[in-house]
Amino acid sequence: MLSLGNGEGGMRFFLSLASAALLASSATASVTSASDAGFDTVSTVEIAASPADVYAVLVTPARWWVAAHSYSGKAANLSINPQAGGCFCESLPATALTGAGSVEHARVLYAQPASTLRLSGALGPLQAEAAVGTLTFTLEPAGQGTKVTMSYVVGGHIRGGAAAVAPIVDQVMAQQLHGLKAAAEKRAP
Repeated sequence: MLSLGNGEGGMRFFLSLASAALLASSATASVTSASDAGFDTVSTVEIAASPADVYAVLVTPARWWVAAHSYSGKAANLSINPQAGGCFCESLPATALTGAGSVEHARVLYAQPASTLRLSGALGPLQAEAAVGTLTFTLEPAGQGTKVTMSYVVGGHIRGGAAAVAPIVDQVMAQQLHGLKAAAEKRAP
């Protein structure tokens, strides 16, 4: 297993060969450019559900985000307020030593139901770096379903180099897209 984590809040990203093989069969993912200044990733998947149904699931990350890629370890703690300025946030439960907490993963920049969701935020361990990221989901009708294109553009100073973490981030983001597909198809009639 490969792990990328900064130690804060217990956040760790785990990737296994089994999950990578699963993704290869259902989605395309690639790092489209990478340098020390930043990177771009693009993933696409076709989902057997209407754009409206896919969007309804997309803005409910508790249903599809991979729990291992959260600070609390529970996808149920994630939410998106799908309007400009809205938060993609996570509630952190209280512990014996602390009160309840929260994490802002990203801020909604653009929300057009059944079409586009764009967020601004450095996700996961990137949050502890001097980095910014723009995550865009574009939904297009495709036959009897929906083609979803997810792009994540990250720039800034990332210790260890942006190009070095780009393939890891790309794989983690592709896992999220696979989770969206599974959840949306489960909801579809």
